Amino acid sequence: MTGSTRNITLAAALLGLLGVALGAFGAHALKPTLDAHGSLETWKTAVLYHLVHAVALLALAGWRDAHAGPSGKVAALWVAGVVLFSGSLYWLALGGPRFLGPVTPLGGAAFLAGWALLAWSAWKRPVA
Repeated sequence: MTGSTRNITLAAALLGLLGVALGAFGAHALKPTLDAHGSLETWKTAVLYHLVHAVALLALAGWRDAHAGPSGKVAALWVAGVVLFSGSLYWLALGGPRFLGPVTPLGGAAFLAGWALLAWSAWKRPVA
């Protein structure tokens, strides 16, 4: 395992752990608060995108070993996406300040940029 692959795998594991914990916390301990704010669906969206990108990072780590490419940049974009997109949604769902609303699309843009970079890398790679 290379250093980059190790770091991506570690990020995937930590994001996965945190995503499951936040999902469970929202469904149980925070449910009354989220219901009171009418934001349970917002919390669920944050958890969904959080966990999807944790799994995608894990897949990216495996792909990195087989192919040289921009995996580190893709990983950084996805981690930034989780922090900005899911993080702002978590905060907003708990009644955080509304000025965080514009942060959410920045996280979405980071997700999209990571997926686009991955697609470009796969497209330009020679077929064996």
